[in-house]
Amino acid sequence: MDNKIYLYGASGHCKVVIDILKSNNEIIEAILDDNLKAERLFGIPIVPSGDCKDLKNKIFLITIGDNSIRKKISKTIKSTFHIAIHKKAIVSSFSKVGEGTVVMAGAIINAGSFIGEHCVINTGAIIEHDCLINNYVHVSPNASLAGGVVVDEGSHIGIGACVIQGVKIGKWAIIGAGAVIIKDVPDFAVVVGNPGKLIKIKENNSNE
Repeated sequence: MDNKIYLYGASGHCKVVIDILKSNNEIIEAILDDNLKAERLFGIPIVPSGDCKDLKNKIFLITIGDNSIRKKISKTIKSTFHIAIHKKAIVSSFSKVGEGTVVMAGAIINAGSFIGEHCVINTGAIIEHDCLINNYVHVSPNASLAGGVVVDEGSHIGIGACVIQGVKIGKWAIIGAGAVIIKDVPDFAVVVGNPGKLIKIKENNSNE
């Protein structure tokens, strides 16, 4: 297996991931996308997924921001997944980041925290000590999680949201932009405002 990286999804999120990888002098071979709107993105060829043979021998990153789509695609690729951490992120040596996860510029992951697989820790997000972030979570730009927060699978923490220490956010929940979360959030909940208010429970689906 060589060290060239294949990206899956020619999205806006992909653009940021390309920047991360190039900041680390890593080599991107191609971008897979079945809805071709261009032949290249930042000079990198975009090809249909069927054109990439022997996927199990490639190194991948899924560059799609939607958590449920990212999960679905991850189940179809039997290969190695890369971890992308921007050189201007701060990640404690006493934390752990799972495969397929992206940590963007200015993000901070402090000691004792665990980040699962295929997560997005976006620009300037803060994950304080002893947090547990499960698979397929997206923590948006400038969101802040205090110590000991648990975020279950697939949840989305909106831009600028704040979560106080020790709170648990259930699976596939949505925390609105700028929300302040001071108590536990149930599975599939949508919570907005300051303090956070439950406005609905989403329907589950087969992906989630």
